[in-house]
Amino acid sequence: MDQVAIRSWGNSQGIRIPKEILARMDLKVSDVLQIDIENDAIVLRKQFVHKTFEERLAQFGGKITVTDFDWGEPAGREIL
Repeated sequence: MDQVAIRSWGNSQGIRIPKEILARMDLKVSDVLQIDIENDAIVLRKQFVHKTFEERLAQFGGKITVTDFDWGEPAGREIL
């Protein structure tokens, strides 16, 4: 477990996050983090970022497959 010291940073205070932790979390300069307090701990979380269509497509090797799905016969008052 790493330790960090709180340092003055202008009129505020800050900590430096070791580059090994930044790399493990895939964090870069100017990324935005959500900060919370949970059970006497400061918790930093990556901000949820919506992916573009191109980024999502890249996750699937650039291939989109479209298939019909058979949901079976209507079982209630579905509108067809």
